[in-house]
Amino acid sequence: MEPWLRTALMVQCVLGIILSLSGFGFVVEVESLGINYGQVGNNLPPPDKVLELLKSLRITKTRIYDTNPDILNAFAGSGVELIVTVENDMLGTLMDPQQALQWVTTRIKPYFPATRITGIAVGNEVFTGEDMTLLENLVPAMVSLQRALVQLGMQQYIQVSTPSSLAVLANSYPPSAGTFTPELITIMTQLLQFLSNTKAPFWINAYPYFAYKDSPTQISLDYALFNPNSGMIDPHTSKHYDNMLYAQVDAVIFAMARLGFGGIEVRVSETGWPSRGDPNEIGATPQNAAIYNRNLLRRQLGGEGTPLRPKMRLEIYLFALFNEDMKPGPTSERNYGLYQPDGTMAYNVGLSALSTGMNPPTSTSASTSTSSSSISLTSMATKVERMDHHRGLLCWISFCLVAMATTMPPF
Repeated sequence: MEPWLRTALMVQCVLGIILSLSGFGFVVEVESLGINYGQVGNNLPPPDKVLELLKSLRITKTRIYDTNPDILNAFAGSGVELIVTVENDMLGTLMDPQQALQWVTTRIKPYFPATRITGIAVGNEVFTGEDMTLLENLVPAMVSLQRALVQLGMQQYIQVSTPSSLAVLANSYPPSAGTFTPELITIMTQLLQFLSNTKAPFWINAYPYFAYKDSPTQISLDYALFNPNSGMIDPHTSKHYDNMLYAQVDAVIFAMARLGFGGIEVRVSETGWPSRGDPNEIGATPQNAAIYNRNLLRRQLGGEGTPLRPKMRLEIYLFALFNEDMKPGPTSERNYGLYQPDGTMAYNVGLSALSTGMNPPTSTSASTSTSSSSISLTSMATKVERMDHHRGLLCWISFCLVAMATTMPPF
């Protein structure tokens, strides 16, 4: 082996060890953070390039909206956890146990476990659609898919759930008043019983942006953006909420508890903020999008839980990785991406922090500059000392490795 290659491999190995040491205050990856990888565009990069981007950002969890074989093949051996999706129009077919077994056998089994498929999202926001037949098909399809996983011995690795819109709640304020819409109670109870039996999470698509857009004079922008603010205190629990997303999640927890299912974990399957919108889409700006996602990332780096479940780390999937130019609907729908399809940032949110360990100023208002390229991973009191120590150690190790590479015999 060439000396330069030996040196590079040794440096890479030692750097991996160093960056994993908590004593230096560096975070290599955030276990509670994922990102939604949509594909409704005609100019998106190929899956192998997307994987390179995710790896560069130290993101190890993603969700796709189908079972695209090109993506499943590209992600094989990567270690990236993948949630796949059953399209809504497939639910009626997958109610049939044999069809469900065929679906898992052809769409999942050939790629697993090389590709780390950890979840099957059965439909998307089915509860808030207008198709009642689709709604009635949901839980039976989930049951059939679960049985197929059991039959194939995959149930302990792959969870079956369905992402719901926050519109499933009839009331979400204050969080302790959280209740499901009355007409959904019967089917929602069936879903929750399934999730309880299989120990799967309840997935919620929660967007504080929508609440702010609809009531900008009544809802504090700072409260919606995770910026410093006085927040609110739930009068029934005395819990203090300094951001809307956590309040929305806790409202879902209370709603489930009212139906007798207080022990189910809630995960945020989608949240984000658009960087552009139509004239009536108030708040859809690059500045607000950068602040929301940057502040959310900072919370995730801390492994936070909600006020109701402070010790249970809240798992969140950002929406979305790319702007998707073929999505229908208002302008905002095509502008949730952190990145443009060519790989350039739509705005500077600070994801590079997951690989650089830098520490910029904290955003404090909606007008704060978005030029910072990363977020805080260490305290200000120890940052300089740790960085200096880190650089010095790297220089010393590099010097030793170069010396070793020129004197050691070939492997």
